[in-house]
Amino acid sequence: MALHVIVGAGPVGTATARVLAERGEQVRVVTRSGGGPEHANVERVAADATDADRLSALAEGAAALYNCASPQYHQWFRDWPPLAAALLAAAERSGAVLTVASNLYGYGPVTGTITPETPLAATHPKLKLRADMFRDALALHEQGRIRMTEVRASDYLEANSIFSYALAKPLEAGKRAYVPTPLDVKHSWTAIADVARTLATVSGDERAWGKAWLVPTNAPLTVREVADRFVAVKGLPPAKLTELPYAVLWTAGLFDKMTKELRHTRYQFAKPFTIDSSLTERTFGLAPTPLDQVLATISA
Repeated sequence: MALHVIVGAGPVGTATARVLAERGEQVRVVTRSGGGPEHANVERVAADATDADRLSALAEGAAALYNCASPQYHQWFRDWPPLAAALLAAAERSGAVLTVASNLYGYGPVTGTITPETPLAATHPKLKLRADMFRDALALHEQGRIRMTEVRASDYLEANSIFSYALAKPLEAGKRAYVPTPLDVKHSWTAIADVARTLATVSGDERAWGKAWLVPTNAPLTVREVADRFVAVKGLPPAKLTELPYAVLWTAGLFDKMTKELRHTRYQFAKPFTIDSSLTERTFGLAPTPLDQVLATISA
């Protein structure tokens, strides 16, 4: 039984903790509040993960240290730099494999499907921040100071995603869903359970270290196609959708910080934004959870 230290107890951190705990590993979840899933193999610790000394002590003897933190998007510039620095320090001092749960922001707008060869080319400062975090960790890995790997997922179907927030609730109520993105553009949707399984797998596999891996993800679907599958799986009335004009999103951003931030990532829905996770699947023997199975778990 090895020790695995997870920073963050949001949907990804919680799911990863459960995967590892059910595998028989010892799991330590670190959050400011001391929250996390209840399990015999899970220890919940209240600590400030930006405190490098405290985090290093908590990671001492650990096989892996997971970055599953999720600062609020409008506070990234304030929250990510000290947290990322503390995670690097703790990984170096403890020798734990730094295993990062990340997203696709670092690529910026792309032409064609995202593959392992697609460069991190984001230029917007907030999107570039995630790319720079990866580059900083990779530099230390290449210097032999840490071991690291990163897992990148597309938009989640569950847990406060655009789908669960804007579609699931009204559709389950039999109402029209007003969606802040185009309805008929192909998009990749990743299941949180698949993120957790990938993190738990790559942390202990030397083939994964020093690289980033795309989470096993089902074939891309448009918002309309996902909505139709959702109501079919749930036995709900046909989906009624209305696309909100960009002007509505822009105006709403004047009054809501989180809505304002959606302007930066709308490019992911304005044109096809898809990933090819086949290398991850072949290398580690993983596969995405069937879409209908994921949709069946979503409840507003």
